[in-house]
Amino acid sequence: MLFGGTQDDPAWWGMDRLMLIRVVVAVLVAAFFALAMRNPKIIPTGIQNVAESFLDWARINIAEEILGKKNGRKYFPIIASIFFATIFLNLTSIIPFLNISSNARIGMPIVMAAVAYITYCWVGIAKFGFFGFIKSSIVLPGVPLPVHFLLIPIEFVSTFILRPFTLTVRLMANMLSGHIMLALFFAATQYFIIDQSGLWTLAGIGGLLAGVGFTFFELLVIALQAYIFALLTAVYIDQSIHADSH
Repeated sequence: MLFGGTQDDPAWWGMDRLMLIRVVVAVLVAAFFALAMRNPKIIPTGIQNVAESFLDWARINIAEEILGKKNGRKYFPIIASIFFATIFLNLTSIIPFLNISSNARIGMPIVMAAVAYITYCWVGIAKFGFFGFIKSSIVLPGVPLPVHFLLIPIEFVSTFILRPFTLTVRLMANMLSGHIMLALFFAATQYFIIDQSGLWTLAGIGGLLAGVGFTFFELLVIALQAYIFALLTAVYIDQSIHADSH
């Protein structure tokens, strides 16, 4: 623990390494966009141009692609927040001396999944009312009455229970597995080159090359997981808006 408590009995306000990474990344990302947009110009230059390029890409390729221009712009703040938080928190997995994504532990993924899920429910309830939204989400039109006894429980579990769970686990599992693979490759490099000698050096070099190669693959996973998480958030919001049409 960095602040408060011990490893076995941490204080409720204690902050460990991963939590500190989350706080630092959140502050840096917020500072970047605040600095970039503090005095926006019609023709952007410098850091404003970089920030607007990031925002435009997410708006066009995620929010408006799924929700259309009107709803895409309306819900873009929540989608962009999830996208940029996910991608920058994931990036810490390949930054030297950090070497782990805080999304590899369930806390942050479950928070972002909860935000996406609450937004999904809020949008639907605001449009259809509580019971109208529930009914529209789990009752399929045109289905024979006896089949409803089978489909309604399945739809309810799939929509209102499994959805936030799968969002959480997909992100956490991908980032955790990537961290484990990188740790194994570079640990093998250290063991074979430093702790062993002779022919084992070749195995160490092989581990090093595999680790470097997997780092580039992990960079692709980092971007892909952020894109998928934000894209699914937009898809769920769209489903909530059109819950009455299956």
